[in-house]
Order: sequence, then structure tokens, then C-alpha cells
Amino acid sequence: MTLSLRSLSLALGMAIVGLLIVLMLFGDVAMSGDMWFDAFFRWNSLPAEIIWGIRLPRNLAGVGVGAMLGMSGALMQGLLRNPLAEPGLLGVSAGSGLGAALAIVFGLGLTPFAVEGFALAGAVLVAVILLVFVQRFPQRQSLILLGVGLSSLCGALMALVFNLSPSPVTTSEMLSWMMGSVQNRSWYDVLMCLIGLAVVSGLSLRLGKGLRFLTLGEETARSMGIDMTRLTQVIVIGSSLLAGLSVSVAGVIGFVGLAAPHFVRAFGIKDPFTLIWPSALTGGLMVLVSDGLIRLLPPTADVHLGVLTSLVGAPLFAILAYKSARSWMQD
Repeated sequence: MTLSLRSLSLALGMAIVGLLIVLMLFGDVAMSGDMWFDAFFRWNSLPAEIIWGIRLPRNLAGVGVGAMLGMSGALMQGLLRNPLAEPGLLGVSAGSGLGAALAIVFGLGLTPFAVEGFALAGAVLVAVILLVFVQRFPQRQSLILLGVGLSSLCGALMALVFNLSPSPVTTSEMLSWMMGSVQNRSWYDVLMCLIGLAVVSGLSLRLGKGLRFLTLGEETARSMGIDMTRLTQVIVIGSSLLAGLSVSVAGVIGFVGLAAPHFVRAFGIKDPFTLIWPSALTGGLMVLVSDGLIRLLPPTADVHLGVLTSLVGAPLFAILAYKSARSWMQD
């Protein structure tokens, strides 16, 4: 099925708004008619705090985190021309997770913004290493190899942090963070998502020509006047910022950055530049749907968001891959 960019974006936006409204109706506290009246007309009441201070920030944070992951995945796949590229490929997500794990093991879990700050610092450190490397070796194959190496190193260091954890409580807290969640998120987290999306959207406005020529190969892109080093640096900065902020806000949420661009391509949008913003909307919808499903489960299930996104997304992605493989065989 082929849809225009405007039609697809409108459909995704309407789906997100509709789901946001529906999810505002559900929560741990059942809202009566009087409570809904208080929520809208008595701003200092408990119902108002439940709706505007708990439920709405959680929902918007879910959309923001998913949008950052979807946009990051689209940027990475456009740069590397690899359908398996996603935010974690360059090690940024692993670096961010390592930073969060270190903050928790140092006893900073209850310090405001400490875990988030360490997570973002881990992502920045990996991004700096990538940028220094790109300055000398801008080839995408070299970048992928370095990213895989950094991801493995950060994963090994994270395992070491788990092993050296001072208590089972700390280990449980780290594991919970690694599995991802948007529960109990605040307006500060929503603001962080908005800042990340705004900054990277601004950076990506000038990427259209480079990404389109890159589909013809690196040599062709260079012959057309594209500065590959600069293009790679901008995308690495943007993707790293988005991945780092997503982990700092919600922990590690897998699969969204990989799957969102592919779902958009299934509707006939192939241009790597045009793909960026619909992928962000798709990612936001994926996380919002997954978080909504978590609320339907019994409280004793304690399923984390990162687990559910993989459980929901992997089968859909497998079906999509099967259909794509059939179409390639027919071509």
C-alpha cells in the first residue's frame, strides 16, 4: 500500500492524539464524574494532579521517547544504508546505559536527575569517540566496526558493574532501568524529549541532498559535492543525542529505532530524508501502544516497556521482512 507523506503523517498524528485521549482515561485510580470535574476546574485538587501531573506527562514522555528512537533509527539507516542499523549500533545506547548503571551503583538513584545526567554523559562520551574517529576515517564500514566494538565494550563494562553491585537492591534497580519504562515521568522528561527532537530536526533540515545522493554510493555522493565527513558527523551527533536522551528519560527500549523506519517504508515512502519525520511519529505511536498494553496487564505481571516493545514489534517486523523478501524475489 502506498500513501503520500502528508496522508501518512496525518494518519499517524491522529492515531497518536486519539490514543493519548484514550490512555488519559485509564490508570491505577478510577476516576468518577466528580473527579473529572475537579481535574478540569480545580487545579489544586488531587484529580488534577493525577491527570495533568502523572498521566499526561507519562503519555507524552512515551511519545517523545519513541519519536526520538524512530528518528534516530531513520538517520542511522540513511547514513549507513543498512536496514539493520538502529540507535544502538554505534554503541551510544550501551554507553548511555553504562552511565545510568554507574550512577545507580554509586548510590545516586534517589538524587534528582543524577541517573539521567550520567546516562546522557555516557552517550556524549561515546559520541565524542565516534566523532574523533569519523574525522580521520569517514567510511561507513569503519564506523560500523567501531560502533560494534564500543557497544561490546560498554556491554562488558555494564556486566562488570552488575557483578560488582553492592547489594541485590541495587542490582534490581539497575536491571529495572535497563528494561525501560516511562512510568512516573514528569514534565521535565517531556521537555527533554522536545528539546532533543527540536535540535535534531533543525540539524537534519540540510541533510536531504546528502542522504539522497548517498543512496547512489559514497563515491557518487562525493562526486556530487557532498562532504561525507561533515554529513557523517552531523548524523552521528543527532543520532547520539536522540539515543542518549531516550535512555536518560526511559531507560533502554529496544527495537523501536530499528522497526519504525521499516514500517514507514511499507507504505511506499523510500526517500531516506522524507522518511525521518514519519519514522519519528511511528516510533512515538509504537511506544504509546506498548505502554498502553502494559496498563491492561495485571499489576503483578510487572512487564517493562522495553520488553514489551520487542515482544510486540519483533513478530510484526518478521512479517514485514517476509513480505519484503517475497517482493524482492518477484522483482
